[in-house]
Amino acid sequence: MGHILRHLLRSNRNSVLRILTLAATGTGILCSSNRDSDTETAISVSVTPQLRELLPPAWRIPQEIHSPSIPPSDTSRSGLLPLIFSRIGSLPSANFSNEAPVEDGNGSKCCPGCLGRDSIATAAAKVGPAVVNLSVTQGFHGMTLGKSIGSGTIIDPDGTILTCAHVVVDFQSMRTVSKGKVDVTLQDGRTFEGTVVNADFHSDIAVVKIKSRTPLPTAKLGSSCKLRPGDWVIAMGCPLSLQNTITAGIVSCVDRKSSDLGLGGMRREYLQTDCAINEGNSGGPLVNLDGEVVGVNTMKILAADGLSFAVPIDSVSKIVEHFKKNGRVVRPWLGLKMLDLNEMIIAQLKERDVTFPDVSKGVLVPMVTPGSPADRAGFHPGDVVIEFDGKPVGSIKEIIEVLGDKVGKPLKVVVKRANNKFVTLTVVPEEANPDM
Repeated sequence: MGHILRHLLRSNRNSVLRILTLAATGTGILCSSNRDSDTETAISVSVTPQLRELLPPAWRIPQEIHSPSIPPSDTSRSGLLPLIFSRIGSLPSANFSNEAPVEDGNGSKCCPGCLGRDSIATAAAKVGPAVVNLSVTQGFHGMTLGKSIGSGTIIDPDGTILTCAHVVVDFQSMRTVSKGKVDVTLQDGRTFEGTVVNADFHSDIAVVKIKSRTPLPTAKLGSSCKLRPGDWVIAMGCPLSLQNTITAGIVSCVDRKSSDLGLGGMRREYLQTDCAINEGNSGGPLVNLDGEVVGVNTMKILAADGLSFAVPIDSVSKIVEHFKKNGRVVRPWLGLKMLDLNEMIIAQLKERDVTFPDVSKGVLVPMVTPGSPADRAGFHPGDVVIEFDGKPVGSIKEIIEVLGDKVGKPLKVVVKRANNKFVTLTVVPEEANPDM
């Protein structure tokens, strides 16, 4: 009997239960459980001491541990063995989220952060009413030559509309920003006459204002710094004068530099997406799946598909702040060409020049403009900026953030030169020439 039970313990658990049933003494009953049920079933079996010794240690219940359904006194006398069985599915993976599914307004359930059937439609519905069509009549000496069509987004109940400068202002008259009139059409059919109150040609951002006696729909601004390559985004606007147009895609790059696109002048950064952008989309919002504006669509590459660009909303917010504070965007100018350093670039530079300073990060100055504030301050090509206005810096973006709109204010800069020589310089930024 013992030999047979040991063999069955290794091969078939159900067979053991049948033997336990046959060998049971006293009043113990082996209860069957419903295999289609997800509930646990308690089975109490009374076995002889000899049979109990043959059970594996994991099946042996110490006498001081009692089954809730059996009085302790009975357990100690009869050796009742409580067994718990239940249907157990496959174990969840280590990455399984503990968050419960959420239900959207349409009754669809999905995990938080998942791209569901209605995710894009829901996000677009939040912003859609605030997307407007902009139309500007273009003329020359009183002659009407056509219309410039674009899109915009109402961001404030007072009628503030974000759009692109090239939509509402003629680039031929850059130097005199036109306070011209703009025809504004909302998605609900209402029309207004708007006024261009501010425009910045370097960033291609403009602000149009309309007045309304009735409430205006608005869009919520998000944060572009949270975007990552691969995130889903939605481009909205009125391309080719077609209102309520929505296209979707992903973020391809979060910091595409203007120099990468062959655009000269001041440094600018763009969000690159593969959303379909056509004529008339300019100025429309780029929206995340939370229904927040994360960019302003500005251009696409004509000779390629899936190469569209937007101004990050974080940059746009700073531009709007400049508009409110100064009436224009104030950009400090140093006269430095700069390059972000990383471990690989540093290693390559040290291979070429053994005197290159020992740094782990910083901003390299490969060129200094003659006669510029940086030149007068004593900057040399090859300097590595490691501290700017008292703050450690490791990227051009950090230097730009520290500069802000500080024009005419002396700033202390610490650079590291060949053979690890530290030098402290004082530079006074000037306001950049608008024609640069």
